[in-house]
Amino acid sequence: MVTKNKSLGSKAFDITNHLIMVFIIIVTAYPLYYVLIASFSDPTALAMSNKAILLPIAPLTTQAYELVFENPMLVRGYANTIFILVVGTIVNMIMTIMGAYFLACKGIMLQKYVVIFIIIPMYFSGGIIPSYLNIKELGMLDTHLALIIPGAISIMNMIIMRTAFQTIPDSLTESAKLDGASHFKTLTKIMIPLAIPTIVVLVLYYGVAHWNSWFSASIYLLDRKLFPLQLILREILVENNTTDMMSGTDMGDMAQLALLIKYALIVVSTAPILLIYPFLQKFFVKGVMVGAIKG
Repeated sequence: MVTKNKSLGSKAFDITNHLIMVFIIIVTAYPLYYVLIASFSDPTALAMSNKAILLPIAPLTTQAYELVFENPMLVRGYANTIFILVVGTIVNMIMTIMGAYFLACKGIMLQKYVVIFIIIPMYFSGGIIPSYLNIKELGMLDTHLALIIPGAISIMNMIIMRTAFQTIPDSLTESAKLDGASHFKTLTKIMIPLAIPTIVVLVLYYGVAHWNSWFSASIYLLDRKLFPLQLILREILVENNTTDMMSGTDMGDMAQLALLIKYALIVVSTAPILLIYPFLQKFFVKGVMVGAIKG
């Protein structure tokens, strides 16, 4: 195979493109890297430093992490968030897959009008006050159900899932029907296994949404024992409430240590998502591209 040498303009474009991408990566990654190394740095030396750092400032310390994990509210918040994430994502995927299967089936009576009815809430909502009153009347106020049931399905994710199902050849589902397979068996034995990349992507979408959610919890939850991790972090980071974690600390060191605690909290709250994503990355591009193939 004969290959032509690149022109000077093409080489200049490639070099410029690479330099721009490297710059974007550095600008994006350095804040995360800084938070990580700063959380292990000496608090006094870090407070006195007025320049960018590339390595943790000695002497290294894990005091901030020790104080963070000794906080019972943070541990409880982690447990609450994991519960909401696991149960909520399971409910999300069951509802999304069942709804998408219905929309992907052919020959359903009034299906066109059902699709229009489903799409309308994408553009209009009842608002916060009606939603709050609805949750209260249903008896879900101050329970984790208030964070799971109202958002049990995302219309956009259901449309993505439907598109994935529509890319599956009709011959497979028709063969299953000829063999006497029910809708449930067709869905579980044919549709779901062939749509695994899209399902993994939607699990990631729903999981990240549950992990980062705090606004709904701030409205519907009153008992602090039910607070998810992000709502507790908001109290500490936004409201600057780190006093409870530094009860035995000298007043002179409290300001510096408070900064380290905030850095440690950021690391603790983002590490699980950052660690999980590389394992799902191979499905991500393929699953998202399915939604762009058919409308």
